[in-house]
Amino acid sequence: MVSKHLLVSTTTDSEAAARELAAKAVEARLGACAQVVGPITSVYRWEGSVHTDPEWRVEIKTADDKAEELVEHIKRHHTYDVPEIITTPIVGGSADYLSWVVEETRPA
Repeated sequence: MVSKHLLVSTTTDSEAAARELAAKAVEARLGACAQVVGPITSVYRWEGSVHTDPEWRVEIKTADDKAEELVEHIKRHHTYDVPEIITTPIVGGSADYLSWVVEETRPA
């Protein structure tokens, strides 16, 4: 099953950076809506050691045909060397909302 709608998520090290990533994605019409969630605690291995740090998650709803461009946009504007970017299909929900997601990712 191919999804027409996706949730693209990333994490960053501050609320300000998360808000900026969210705003830039929506302003560029690559996402219809973004939420900033946090702080969360991330435990990960980086450069040979385990780290535990606060992070903020950015969740962006988008149309499937915008996903690749959104991923590249996040990479360009992210402060991490290797940012977490995960794309998850949206397999259901409000038809009105999902139509709005597609509309908001089209040129004005």
